[in-house]
Amino acid sequence: MVPFLLKKANIAKSSYNKSVAQIILRWDLQHGVVTIPKTTKEHRMIENASIFDFSLTEEEMERINRLNKNERVGPDPDHFDF
Repeated sequence: MVPFLLKKANIAKSSYNKSVAQIILRWDLQHGVVTIPKTTKEHRMIENASIFDFSLTEEEMERINRLNKNERVGPDPDHFDF
């Protein structure tokens, strides 16, 4: 997950009572993106799986979309040293 997004506490309405990570995972899901969050902590696994009881509005989706900075957050897959 993009680290700067985790600091955006106001990316969606607080009425969802969800963490920023859950909001981002839901945003991915609504975009049809398969995301595999990494964690070894049981409470985080439960939190990460608790994204199916709400949906983001189109306005919220667009507000998050506008945070895009077109920056890579991982290695370039075309130049990865295996």
